[in-house]
Amino acid sequence: MIDWVQTLLGGRPRMRADLAWKTRQSAAQELWLVVVDASASTRRNQALSDAKGLLAQLFEDAYRQRARVAVMTASGSSPVWQVSGEKASAALNDWLAQLGAGGGTPLLQALEEVSTWLGMRRKRFAQEQQRFLLVTDGRLKAWSALPAIDCPGLLIDIERGPIRLGRAPQLAADLNADYLHIDG
Repeated sequence: MIDWVQTLLGGRPRMRADLAWKTRQSAAQELWLVVVDASASTRRNQALSDAKGLLAQLFEDAYRQRARVAVMTASGSSPVWQVSGEKASAALNDWLAQLGAGGGTPLLQALEEVSTWLGMRRKRFAQEQQRFLLVTDGRLKAWSALPAIDCPGLLIDIERGPIRLGRAPQLAADLNADYLHIDG
């Protein structure tokens, strides 16, 4: 595309070489990486149902901001990628409507996969702004060292009920992520 201001500042163009061209500058792309703990314990006290409402809003925001999303669920025996770095779309709402909870919590395995995947993606898209969101009740038996997630992160604690283990704040601290409880 011709930059007419710069071209005319140089005088009346007489030949093609006198034209100034605009360089295309695109804003750095954003990637929102979401890991959802959908283990059986998240069914208690409508925790996962409320998290689904929050995720629906997040996906809508990602669509409006033209951000790319990557979504992984941690339930059953191993984590599963639902979307990996695609533009946010209505397909995420369909997946979200069908999301159920059950099985174990392969959350540590999910975090390992996420760390590796982000490292590879960072090499491929060096200018990309990455953000990490973990939705969990923090009900893990134990963990020693967690993988490094080298981007800004937020852990949303969905643990509810009369008996809480309260492990999510420590998990957030160990991941170097901000902490927020879903109830405020």
